[in-house]
Amino acid sequence: MPGPRAPWPVRLYGKAANLITPLAYARVARKLSAQGTDPARLPERLGQATAARPDGPLLWFHAASVGESLSVLRLIAHLGERHADLSFLLTSGTATSASIVARRLPPRTTHQFAPLDSSRAVECFLDHWRPAAAVFVESEIWPQMLSCTAARDIPLALINARISDGSARNWSRAPATARHLMGHFRLLHCQDQRTADHLHALGLPHAARGVNLKSLSGPLPFDTAELERMKTQVQDRPIWLAASTHPGEDAIMLDAHRAMLGRNPHALLILVPRHPERADALEVQIAEAGFEAARRSTGMAVTGQTRVYLADTLGEMGLWYALSPLTCLCGSFTDVGGHNPYEPAHAGSAIVHGPLYANFAQTYADLAAHEAALEVADAAALAKVLHRFLDDPAALDALRARARAFATAQDDVLDAFAGTLSKALDLG
Repeated sequence: MPGPRAPWPVRLYGKAANLITPLAYARVARKLSAQGTDPARLPERLGQATAARPDGPLLWFHAASVGESLSVLRLIAHLGERHADLSFLLTSGTATSASIVARRLPPRTTHQFAPLDSSRAVECFLDHWRPAAAVFVESEIWPQMLSCTAARDIPLALINARISDGSARNWSRAPATARHLMGHFRLLHCQDQRTADHLHALGLPHAARGVNLKSLSGPLPFDTAELERMKTQVQDRPIWLAASTHPGEDAIMLDAHRAMLGRNPHALLILVPRHPERADALEVQIAEAGFEAARRSTGMAVTGQTRVYLADTLGEMGLWYALSPLTCLCGSFTDVGGHNPYEPAHAGSAIVHGPLYANFAQTYADLAAHEAALEVADAAALAKVLHRFLDDPAALDALRARARAFATAQDDVLDAFAGTLSKALDLG
């Protein structure tokens, strides 16, 4: 039986989305091609599958990009252990996510690019994959993807939901539309209380705060042989890591490193840009700052003269967290919202971060309460922290231990969450 008629903004959006699909596809196809995606996979964005559907029930997970995709891999693996007859489909929209998750997919899991949010693309996608249930991750809300899936009586869940204060204000101007879209979800699992409160205010009482899935993703993998090779290159030098830098943050890291070298002239900074395509410009910036540098993507080794190692490759963050005893987690000195602190914590790398972390506000508050991370405001404050801990191995080891303990304490809730999700989606 058809559900209630969609509010007019949803209907208007659907007409517009269907109309511009050819233009949208041309744009995303160009972008994926430029990033090295196999041309044979581009039609996946039109809902045309490039892999066979496995036999039996299939659970579909949809995530936006790298972080969201990685956050559910361990959950998928756990669900696979609980439900031996279940296969999994993971969709995302970016070339980077496809490249990284391809190396880490759990058993019985297939990756595809998500269909564009046009009714034709989504229906084509659903006709092929026929999911038994669907799980959307974080804030990836596509109206036609939701409505077409719900129209087939496919149970839906939204997990690790996150709504900023600004987004909540926007939703409050169209509460009927918000209730219609969010009402498709049987389970509304929120990563923080702020999001749950926003959804309650919109008239969705079943929204509930739960554990942040990124806390359950476990340590990032890395090549152990490569770790030993890098340890041989850096020897016993003081090392620190600037992880996932964004424009405007690199200068802060380099200024802090310059101050660091005043007392530790052999210190090494491993600089990892969030987007490796910035590496050419960063190489120039590092040289202009007066540092001898080596670049990962060109095969340069760390020598005794190297002061900055530009790690401009994808999929190796686990290696850098394992190598470095102290991580400055970026995306927190510019208005990006912060990045996942559980990844360095699982690796036992002490965490320093900037003051801007709205996307992980609750997590950073919990880290601070456990004295498992340090907040700094600028390059000068960062340099002081670097001096303090890289000159005091005992204090650094204690900070590393608190970070690791904070991360591993989250593991106990994985099984309970998998059970809650299975029950909500009638997985048995």
